[in-house]
Amino acid sequence: MTSYHAPAGGLPPQTRLMTGRAVFTEAYAFIPRGVFSDIVTSALPGWSQTKLWMIARPMTGFAETFSQYVMEVAPGGGSDTPEPEAGAQSVLFVTHGEIWLSLDGQEHELGPGGYAYIPAGCRWRLHNGSHEPARFHWVRKLYEPAPGVAPPAAFVTNEREIAPVAMPDTGGRWATTRFVDPADLAHDMHVNIVTFQPGGLIPFEETHVMEHGLFVLEGKAVYKLNRDWVEVEAGDFMWLRAYCPQACYAAGPGPFRYLLYKDVNRHAKLRGPGAFGR
Repeated sequence: MTSYHAPAGGLPPQTRLMTGRAVFTEAYAFIPRGVFSDIVTSALPGWSQTKLWMIARPMTGFAETFSQYVMEVAPGGGSDTPEPEAGAQSVLFVTHGEIWLSLDGQEHELGPGGYAYIPAGCRWRLHNGSHEPARFHWVRKLYEPAPGVAPPAAFVTNEREIAPVAMPDTGGRWATTRFVDPADLAHDMHVNIVTFQPGGLIPFEETHVMEHGLFVLEGKAVYKLNRDWVEVEAGDFMWLRAYCPQACYAAGPGPFRYLLYKDVNRHAKLRGPGAFGR
């Protein structure tokens, strides 16, 4: 049965060595699982009995398209006004517990593996009606309309309902659970789950314009980030700016899986912040 790592919070003891694996470079940031203590949590307006780890946000000159939170909602907590940005779309992915989610009046219950796409302008609410904390990822991006393309609709699913697609010529050792059809141009971001079986690898240094957030859900591997090979394990987060070279080798002993964000399907902006045009 699939399991998903979620931060336990708390605070390390005073006896622990402070030297760890965290690093922030010009091309990537690496946030190891040991950094997810209560001292770095935050709260949000409009949310009750909720704490979160903000692990990515737009930064000029770094990754600029998205934010990503690891949310923990206590029993009875949640929000009737979760999203303050009118143009923001969201993806939620549940790793622990259960949430109740209302999307434009349609009610849903999501447990571990539950996935929700929430388009910009959708009226939504979220609450934890169970007796244990609910933990989930919340990825946000401002939606970019495209001429002649209708915006995507809300949907809810579970990763167990979707068959992973094996990458060509990998013998199934590298596969992606795609929640959105890559050919659907209505979507300007993808949030998928990538799975490597022991021995699976990315056999070249991917170098591309898409930004990434990679949260390791299960297992361990070594990941090439720019010039560095980094050991990663469940609970670690990798945050990559555009064009950061990347590769992976999953040695085992079990599957290596991560939740992956990337921006897709839109023209490069020629005017405005980060561009030359005026």
